[in-house]
Amino acid sequence: MDIPKINHSIPVPPGNLGLPIIGETPSFILDTDFAKKRHQKYGNIFKTNILGSPTIFVRGGEANHFILTNESKYFVNSLPPSAKTLLGSWSLSQQIGSQHQERRKLLYQAFQPRILAGYVEAMEELTQRYLRKWTKLGTLTWYPELRNYTFDIACKFLIGLDFASETQLGHLFEIWSKGLFSIPLSLPWTKFSHALKSRQQLLEQLEIIIRQRQRKLNESEDALSILLQARDEKGNSLSLEEVKDQVLMLLFAGHETLTSGLASFCLLLAQHPDILRRCRTEQQKFEKTKESTSEALKQMPYLDQVLREVLRVIPPVGGGFRKVIRTCSFNGYQFPEGWNVLYEILLTHQDGSIYPQPNQFNPERQTENISKPFNYLPFGGGARECIGKEFARLEMKLFAAHLVRDYSWELLPSQNLEMILIPVPHPKDGLKVKFVKL
Repeated sequence: MDIPKINHSIPVPPGNLGLPIIGETPSFILDTDFAKKRHQKYGNIFKTNILGSPTIFVRGGEANHFILTNESKYFVNSLPPSAKTLLGSWSLSQQIGSQHQERRKLLYQAFQPRILAGYVEAMEELTQRYLRKWTKLGTLTWYPELRNYTFDIACKFLIGLDFASETQLGHLFEIWSKGLFSIPLSLPWTKFSHALKSRQQLLEQLEIIIRQRQRKLNESEDALSILLQARDEKGNSLSLEEVKDQVLMLLFAGHETLTSGLASFCLLLAQHPDILRRCRTEQQKFEKTKESTSEALKQMPYLDQVLREVLRVIPPVGGGFRKVIRTCSFNGYQFPEGWNVLYEILLTHQDGSIYPQPNQFNPERQTENISKPFNYLPFGGGARECIGKEFARLEMKLFAAHLVRDYSWELLPSQNLEMILIPVPHPKDGLKVKFVKL
């Protein structure tokens, strides 16, 4: 850990650094109200020590703006040690400065509107396949099924692999993802140790896929083919090691957070049947339309509002870590060089001064332009806004449209719907439902 450089003329934020070494990490991982309790005690800014570093938590649009618009000046992206190791040093999430900007431009080639439009048909086929499967099951625990669904779509889009959740790759990915936000101890029984082993096996399988694709570049237009043909401003291609890390990072980004978003949509609409009815009414005009799915998806304003509100109430990512590279101050508090900062998306979305009755699920609020850019940021913001946000929006909207148009679901009794927040928000008992075709 870097030695903090503190200017004693300006106070650091109030708070408690906790125990030596581990700080308050156990409470951070286990207590869903960890930050909320400390904000109630200390205000909008507090200090703690989590995941091996002294860390400052901030909430609110002004704080988000300060953090996200000072990339490379005061802050650089930072990840917990476990995630750094498991995502790999070549991952876009770990690149900074001009290297990050160049790689972001290159990776964005795989997410251009033309490329996304070409995947609507395949995405629709996979969606219908899963909907039929769930109808046959009748009752199911939905969250693990949604994980399989989003992993299959991510693998189809990114590496051209069909039904990936049923393969060894899918099994390894599950083990790997469970270690991303864990205490980085390489002891044999830890999640981190299992995840490290799975990462190596995942990279071996990805290398086989990449080498096969290099021999057949012109036969596919998935993200992998685009990345293998892409060149930076100097005309250089990505190395094999970088392609593996970037693909692994994109698979995580295109799977984990999307699963959370879809599960939250399913949960909130089951709890608000009046909103579900309005969604269904809007969908009725598309039942016999001859328009393409891509065109129809552009004409669903109420569903757009609902999805925006879902991501406000339960954002898939609760916040983002940054490292202070130059001591600075905000609102009278010092942010010492070497410390981490966590800007909070969830608690910004729950700010009653921005969103009246913030805990109420109310899509109508999304008709008003009340959300300044840094007050609403389910995909992050600034130079590191999620590169795949349009892919995520497309998948969520296509899934939601087919689901509400043709299917009904109800929550089964006697289940715990408390949201576990790490690694992403999801219902504790996995969202148990009864599922039927209308």
